[in-house]
Amino acid sequence: MFPISDSIPPRRFPFINVAIIIATAYAFYQQFVSPSPDVFIQQYALIPSLVDFNNPQSLIPFVTAIFLHGGFLHIISNMWFLWVFGDNVEGYLGFFPYVLLYFLAGVVGNVAQYLLMPNSTIPMLGASGAVAGVLGAYFVLFPHSQIKTLVPVFVLLTTINIPAFFMLGYWFILQILSGAASLPFSNETGGIAFWAHVGGFATGVLIAKFFNDKRSS
Repeated sequence: MFPISDSIPPRRFPFINVAIIIATAYAFYQQFVSPSPDVFIQQYALIPSLVDFNNPQSLIPFVTAIFLHGGFLHIISNMWFLWVFGDNVEGYLGFFPYVLLYFLAGVVGNVAQYLLMPNSTIPMLGASGAVAGVLGAYFVLFPHSQIKTLVPVFVLLTTINIPAFFMLGYWFILQILSGAASLPFSNETGGIAFWAHVGGFATGVLIAKFFNDKRSS
């Protein structure tokens, strides 16, 4: 399932969401044109085995890794999900809380993945945990929104409207199941950081619930 658009128009122009997308695209451009992309990734990606909590500088990649990506498909899919879901979340939370949500979800997602593979030498990179936080917030704030979704039907592709609660809930459960299946191999191979998705999504849910309850009280 691939989202095309949602049924709720944004409250205002999503300046922060667009700024994050532009900044991420610029970081990927710098990564792509770097004379030595491998060195660039080694410097800014999160490599679990290099983390030393007694050395604050080694913790910086928990943030910088959010801006790096493993290829064009990786960054395009992440930024597209952010474009579809982020405008409404930003409109509801406001500028600064949205920035807090995005980066806190990204860092928590990276920490969650790190805790399960602390000895890995494989670089972790991508905005997936941060974007998952936005999805988690959307799940709480706009559960009845209809998501126009591209789905395969036999050999054809078609679009159907799916409630956000179902689509994002299904996505979250799939991340947990996939993450559990990947645990025996987490220190040996690269691939999708499913637990970063889980950690980021859970962070987004908690932050959205906090702001939702605060407004309701």
